[in-house]
Amino acid sequence: MAFSTGDSGGPMAEINVTPLVDVMLVLLIIFMITAPLMSHKVQVDLPEANLDKRDSEAPPVPPISITVEDNGNLYWNDEPVTKDLLESRLSIEAQKTPQPEINVRGDKTTKYRIVSEVVQIAQAQGMRKVGFMALKEPR
Repeated sequence: MAFSTGDSGGPMAEINVTPLVDVMLVLLIIFMITAPLMSHKVQVDLPEANLDKRDSEAPPVPPISITVEDNGNLYWNDEPVTKDLLESRLSIEAQKTPQPEINVRGDKTTKYRIVSEVVQIAQAQGMRKVGFMALKEPR
């Protein structure tokens, strides 16, 4: 803050604009130097997006049901399969867009180890939506 040397004897009520002008000149010089660097030297014709002709949403994919019996038998939508065939079918389904959901149904007496193996196979093949099916308990 500057003090006046005049008759009033109190502080000056005016703002000293010299530092403000110095900062503004430095910013102006910085922008003048960096502005030519921001222009692109190579001209490319970019494609224009046409949002009027958007594809409608893909139809919903029906979920795939994998059934596991207590003796280890596997069923793909009620069709008997082996573990190798299950892996190959899951890898094919994992490449589709959108991916179908995988619903794993286990028998009441099936050990969780067997069901866990099926879930691990599905996840190893790249399936993202793996869930379990259960019956709703009666009230």
